[in-house]
Amino acid sequence: MINVNEYFEGAVKSLAYNTPQGRSTIGVIEPGEYEFGTSSHETMTVIEGALEALLPGAAEWKTYTNGQVFEVEANTSFKVKTGVQSSYLCVYR
Repeated sequence: MINVNEYFEGAVKSLAYNTPQGRSTIGVIEPGEYEFGTSSHETMTVIEGALEALLPGAAEWKTYTNGQVFEVEANTSFKVKTGVQSSYLCVYR
């Protein structure tokens, strides 16, 4: 079953699905800055656009563009911001 998720008053939307390997989401983020909490390890791949991420323990933002990946450990939080509508794949493992 595909689940629709909506966060930050509709500024972030994703479609969640399950594979034999586990849960994933494909989403779109409107321009802005957002903070997310994690309950499991997340691997984020930028599909299109650009995401700046402030990862746990980091002092500076880092920009990720098409095809680039960043990872976030479980039970932490991270921030992302973007100046353009951007899409991503998030794999929860």
